[in-house]
Amino acid sequence: MSAVVGARMLDGVRQWLAESGTEPTPARVAEALRAQGRVLGDTEILGAAEQLRSELVGAGPLEPLLADDSVTDVLVSAPDRVWVDRGGGLELTDITFRDAAALRRLAQRLAAVAGRRLDDARPWVDARLPDGTRLHAVLPPVAVGSTCLSLRVVRPRAFTLTELVEAGTIPPDGDGILRALLDARLSFLISGGTGTGKTTLLSALLSLVGPKERIVLAEDSAELKPDHPHVVRLESRPANQEGAGLVGLDDLVRQALRMRPDRLVVGEVRGAEVVHLLAALNTGHEGGCGTVHANAAGDVPARLEALGTTAGLDRAALHSQLAAALSVVIHLVRDRAGRRRMAEVHVLERAASGLVVTVPALRWGERAFTREQGWNRLNTLLAGGGEGR
Repeated sequence: MSAVVGARMLDGVRQWLAESGTEPTPARVAEALRAQGRVLGDTEILGAAEQLRSELVGAGPLEPLLADDSVTDVLVSAPDRVWVDRGGGLELTDITFRDAAALRRLAQRLAAVAGRRLDDARPWVDARLPDGTRLHAVLPPVAVGSTCLSLRVVRPRAFTLTELVEAGTIPPDGDGILRALLDARLSFLISGGTGTGKTTLLSALLSLVGPKERIVLAEDSAELKPDHPHVVRLESRPANQEGAGLVGLDDLVRQALRMRPDRLVVGEVRGAEVVHLLAALNTGHEGGCGTVHANAAGDVPARLEALGTTAGLDRAALHSQLAAALSVVIHLVRDRAGRRRMAEVHVLERAASGLVVTVPALRWGERAFTREQGWNRLNTLLAGGGEGR
């Protein structure tokens, strides 16, 4: 856009449009400019109209990034620091905001679109936009120096397992193991750090579930998009400004159990819902699954123990439930090049101490999986010779 349409002029146009309650069409922008005593050519007017429209309706300067099918995350830490992740790690883009105020306005407008409040009294928001994009924003002074904005893009369709193999996320012989895991109706968790592709893999696996099965999803934010004909989605809800109306993930799991699920899925296990999930998997709900944040597959029992403790379940009871409820942990990582990939498959066993531990069954070597100590146990489970879980 021409430098003739400067920041002060745009602010004046923006105020005129707000006061008149009109859309930023080229005709209205021209009228607003005339009201300020400025007469510009068609190019400048169209440029001003486009910028104002993107600020008021779209995602502003971030719109091209969100439209890029390869982008999974857009992270803004300052007006001139916009990062994207295209699956190979974070990259700094040349996208910039005009100033800190423009970035703040975008964050507040996106929050409003999601039906949430974002201001000095409530300086952060975690919400889902109408198109499924996950929004998180923090305003200064909590965010030091600048508004911080994070957008997790949810694509309209799930990747197929074949596509994940082609992308290198799953080794060539890994898809057969995963298909066998589903066919055997084993309960499993996908573990990994933030941004390792847990939700992507889980969506792909759920897309392979038989069409006659009923999948019930319980999520904090509806991100799973399995390509399946019978999916019921439940999403948590925060409390309103008066502190009422909270619907937690544990509430959703309880409701899901009353909806005759063939597959009960918890998008991310991170709270009291672990108690209800383990109880469900111990009462005939085979094939349940979910994701959990963990740095290593071996950390998953301790992670679940910590979550169970906060929900009032003692250590011995948690491990007793876990031993009977969960069969497999699939662990994802980001390698040094930033590529997401499936690193290990572990089985769960009870140690002499009575505590549940994970035992590596498969590790991804340079070209394929290598069999480890737990392979025989995994092979037995996949063949249907283990306990019915």
